[in-house]
Amino acid sequence: MRKKQEITGIWAKLFPQFSGSSATLQGRVKEMMVHSILMGLVPAGAKVPTSRALAIALGLSRNTVSLALQVLVDKGFLIAAPRSGLVVNGDILLGQALQSSPQAATPNGMQWQARLVSSVAEQRNIVKPANWQDFAYPFVYGQFDPSLVPLKDWRACAHQALFVPAVRKWAQDHINRDSEALLDQIQHRLLPARGIMARRDEILVTAGAQMACYLLANVLLDRKTVVGIEDPGYPDARNNFLLRSDHVKALPIDSDGLIASRAMGQCAYVYVTPSHQCPTTVTMPLERRQEILELARKRDVVLFEDDHESELNFSGRPLPALKSLDTDGRVIYLGSLSKTLAHGLRIGYIVAPAELIRELRALRRLIIRHTPANNAHIASLFIAQGHHDAFIRKLNVTYRERRELLTKAFAKHLPQFDITPSQGGSGAWIKGPDGLNTQLLTEACAARSVLIEPGDIFFKKSSTVSQSYLRLGYAAIPGHLIDAGVQELAKAFARN
Repeated sequence: MRKKQEITGIWAKLFPQFSGSSATLQGRVKEMMVHSILMGLVPAGAKVPTSRALAIALGLSRNTVSLALQVLVDKGFLIAAPRSGLVVNGDILLGQALQSSPQAATPNGMQWQARLVSSVAEQRNIVKPANWQDFAYPFVYGQFDPSLVPLKDWRACAHQALFVPAVRKWAQDHINRDSEALLDQIQHRLLPARGIMARRDEILVTAGAQMACYLLANVLLDRKTVVGIEDPGYPDARNNFLLRSDHVKALPIDSDGLIASRAMGQCAYVYVTPSHQCPTTVTMPLERRQEILELARKRDVVLFEDDHESELNFSGRPLPALKSLDTDGRVIYLGSLSKTLAHGLRIGYIVAPAELIRELRALRRLIIRHTPANNAHIASLFIAQGHHDAFIRKLNVTYRERRELLTKAFAKHLPQFDITPSQGGSGAWIKGPDGLNTQLLTEACAARSVLIEPGDIFFKKSSTVSQSYLRLGYAAIPGHLIDAGVQELAKAFARN
């Protein structure tokens, strides 16, 4: 009886502070019990309290507790013992290593810093708080508004992916192959919408644009390779290139995006974001695209085209991708589903000549073999059934409205700030008054529950000019909160 009381006390104390990953009370109870058993808080062979006693201790319904206990019986965590009721199954811990004391596990004398051959952790990176959803006014880029995500449609596709024929397709080890269903949608739906025609052996699925940059850098660059990137530009691409090359050039941009400059012509490879320049969001006009391609042909430059947020276009049909204008195969195309559907999905793709894709595929195999096939299968259904196209139309309407609200709010509350004009995207690039330190402004805003992003990180080198820029995303903040959020930003600026 005493041990039953002890277990009841353990679970009664643990449950209120145990969040777990489940959204239901029954799921939380089950996860809490499993956690306590596997961590040794409840010993093997211990008798489990009755569902009635446990329900009273946890302040839950008996039915909720009974169902959780039954699941643990079905999974083998609990077993029915004669005349003892339920007890903890000691065999559930078989295969787990005995836990050593903290002192024995503490490393002693190893100098890991001296062994490191690179300092990736020291690179300048975009930093975003994990608790961004706790901010009242989250002007954060690259996150989502759950009210916009078509969860019902995605859930339906996920359910279809659990049918036996579908599971047989995606659950197997694909070694280095991609989901045929997703490749079919990329080849016949996504790429033609950008004016691109490609064969299957010219497409590789990646875990986002960052992975694409990593693969390309490792296959194509060495320490002497000259590679150019827009300045300001995408930090993750810049950092990937810096890992391989000592000659990463900062290339100038203007109100039309990347400039066809002499510096660009001195590069072997150039990373460019023509659809919506990262981070300024400007769209490169057709004439500039043709200038970039002509210079690339004359100087034998290969272009890495990141088609950043190309679907998010406020003014009608988007311009054709650089890849669609390329006649000699020197544009390597980087596309993504993550930037529109959900950043946490991590699905992107590369379009390149077959011989290059073959090398990239071999390198990807050494890293992750292939991207998660279940997500790929669900995404293929989502696209094939028209949900993706409908979602993009909804995003364009919503983001256009939010962009207008943001522009009006700045004109009203912060007229001394300049917002770069944009034809689409999910964020705004903003120049503050000279001398403004947006890092300090970011900290002042956070104290008022306003989340903004300083723009200095997008420049290769920090300066007083770069420190006056900031980026505000409007994908995650509801439209009715934008004006109030900018008002709070203005108050933080006035006191900064």
